[in-house]
Amino acid sequence: MPAASRSETGVAPSGWELVVGLEVHVELATDTKLFSAAPSRFGDEPNTNVTPVCLGLPGSLPVLNRRAVELAMAVGLALNCEIRPSVFHRKNYFYPDMPKDYQVSQYDQPICSDGWLDVPGGSRVGIERAHLEEDAGKTTHLGGADGRIHGAVGALVDYNRAGTPLLEIVSRPDIGSAAEASAYVEELRAILLTLGASDARLEEGSMRVDANISVRPAGSGELRTRCEVKNLNSLRSLRNAIDYEAQRHIELYAAGDAPVQETRHWSEDGRTHSLRSKEEADDYRYFPEPDLVPLAPDDEWVAEVRAAMPELPASLRERLCVLGADAADAQVIGSRGLASLVLDAVAAGADASRAVTHAVQNLALDGAELLEASQLASLVEMETSGQLTATQTKTVLGQMCERAPGADADPSAIAAELGYEAMDSGELEALVDRAIADNPDAWAKFCAGESKVAGVFVGAVMKATRGQADGKAVNQLLALRRDA
Repeated sequence: MPAASRSETGVAPSGWELVVGLEVHVELATDTKLFSAAPSRFGDEPNTNVTPVCLGLPGSLPVLNRRAVELAMAVGLALNCEIRPSVFHRKNYFYPDMPKDYQVSQYDQPICSDGWLDVPGGSRVGIERAHLEEDAGKTTHLGGADGRIHGAVGALVDYNRAGTPLLEIVSRPDIGSAAEASAYVEELRAILLTLGASDARLEEGSMRVDANISVRPAGSGELRTRCEVKNLNSLRSLRNAIDYEAQRHIELYAAGDAPVQETRHWSEDGRTHSLRSKEEADDYRYFPEPDLVPLAPDDEWVAEVRAAMPELPASLRERLCVLGADAADAQVIGSRGLASLVLDAVAAGADASRAVTHAVQNLALDGAELLEASQLASLVEMETSGQLTATQTKTVLGQMCERAPGADADPSAIAAELGYEAMDSGELEALVDRAIADNPDAWAKFCAGESKVAGVFVGAVMKATRGQADGKAVNQLLALRRDA
């Protein structure tokens, strides 16, 4: 079957409805693993962050990580779930990425149940459950295509990730388009970042998405055979995999055939490939974990977690819009986890328009979420007062993100270090006058009302000052001379 292209609307062709449910696996931002004191860090040397518990050695016993439980409850509360007593089970399977041959997970009694998430755009997606479990290690197959087991000549296993606390958030099959699925994941990611529950990096695997996809005749209401596409690590892959798989199902039905329930892999060549038949609960032989007692948070503990929660993205976006941000910009700022930074910077005196602009245009950077609001406010004040040009401000901001958090990200110190000083007004006026004298034809057009030729003079001054001049001040001087 040829690779399917994503439609403008991301919906199924006429006569069909797309039905999607998402399982989102999130690594929780704890210092240690779910059941051991081993560090929970990304990028360390393989097999260095392990303990006897991680390796399933005889005599080792799990101890539940309290912080992981609190983060799970906070996410559940943000998703309007009920916090319920829960039980850990052993989920048995025989892969080398779990040396004890089972994964400790919550099965029929998850900690968070029956919630919902309102997606920007107006839809509501039900949350069936969010449950705690430990992650598996990472297997790298050698010699096979795309790192897959088929055709591999060997495998390497890194157990650093084994035992990392995961929260699996399972939606109901309420999603009707690839675009809606993407918006759901973006909103969920914004919530996770706001809560500090996870860094939610799709590209690093700390947030992974599995999509359960099926189609049905429009208006039928039935749930047909679904296929699960595993480990989608970008929003683009999520959208494209959903659209491809929906088209594949429709073509099977049109040919008088039907899809089989299975797990599939999305390849960046633009198609899905069969991995294995879909396991059912019986295949995992769940039974209660005998080394862990039931987890039953009392009302006081739940209330403490709720009281410590910050303002959530939907409310933050509303406040950004009150400041003058449009809905699209507010969504971008929220998805980067920067809404509180912008709002607090404005409260500290920053110009709202410039703070929003920087968050949208100049803060898609690692470290941006670590900036202090007072530092961003100081930078914006330096820009709006003319101490820094727009170009200089952007450079200083980049340095601030590299050095955050702490005093090293102070914008005044960075500007001084870079040699950025406000240009003397007399020097700037002389440069403007020289640019006018050197470009008489352009000046005549400017005086005749062709404002776009101002770029000739601004460009000349910028060239003469190696980008140090304030473009806004140059434009103001040009207007004064024209109107004199």
